[in-house]
Amino acid sequence: MSKRIVLIDADVYAYKAAAAMEVATDWGGGYWTWHCDATEVEKRVMSMVEETMDNLNGDEYRLCLTDNDKNWRLDVLPTYKGNRAATKKPLVLRHIKDWLIEEHDAIIRPRLEGDDILGIFATWDAIKGEKIIVSLDKDMKTIPGLYCRDALTNKPEVMEISEEEAAKWHLKQTLSGDTTDGYTGCPGIGVDTAAKIIESGTLKVPYEHTLKRGPRKGEVETRFKDDQTDDLWACVVSHYEAAGLTEEDALVQARVARILHRDDYDMKQKEPILWTP
Repeated sequence: MSKRIVLIDADVYAYKAAAAMEVATDWGGGYWTWHCDATEVEKRVMSMVEETMDNLNGDEYRLCLTDNDKNWRLDVLPTYKGNRAATKKPLVLRHIKDWLIEEHDAIIRPRLEGDDILGIFATWDAIKGEKIIVSLDKDMKTIPGLYCRDALTNKPEVMEISEEEAAKWHLKQTLSGDTTDGYTGCPGIGVDTAAKIIESGTLKVPYEHTLKRGPRKGEVETRFKDDQTDDLWACVVSHYEAAGLTEEDALVQARVARILHRDDYDMKQKEPILWTP
């Protein structure tokens, strides 16, 4: 029987523990401070890891962390996660991440997000065993394999994502965007609409329409009608074009939405390979 390797989004565990342990103190006279016991945060993080391993019957774990200093997605979309710049981070978050690296062999790689490391490991044949990704981030549904959204429950749900489902989820994200991560997707298309478009293969087809009344009578304008196709990238592009954008705009969104698979990363150069349809 193969060993079960649990791939954990350690960014989430570190953040949750560090935020939960902060205490605001009122010293009087309008003077307040935050303080936090880093040792207690360390204990809380490892308690979460141990609980995850118990609930999933894991044999080994990998803790995956984001490089806070550089992010390859900013080269593709400079505004990526720009909406988080002013958000207060827990006091000891950086310390906890450093501690996880030094004391628990947490994995961090230059310019990669923790999600990318999870995706690479999950799709890397060199890592033998049954691999389960544990992450609150729904973007992990773009990775084929086993996925658990929340392992900190008595009966965590483990779902299996097929190659087809993962590819479709990526294109849905390309259309709907993710405001949390600061990429917008296609204007006017939300999560539910994106799912319908990809599941049905809805293609926007342009045609010329002559106005028959009103002050613009006689003018010709481009309109779009729905059709169906098996080419899902063509579906995505057609909706961007119907919104007045281009295939290049769609490609930018698709690339930042893509959680790296093993084939999306050059191990020798230590560089992402940008997704191409």
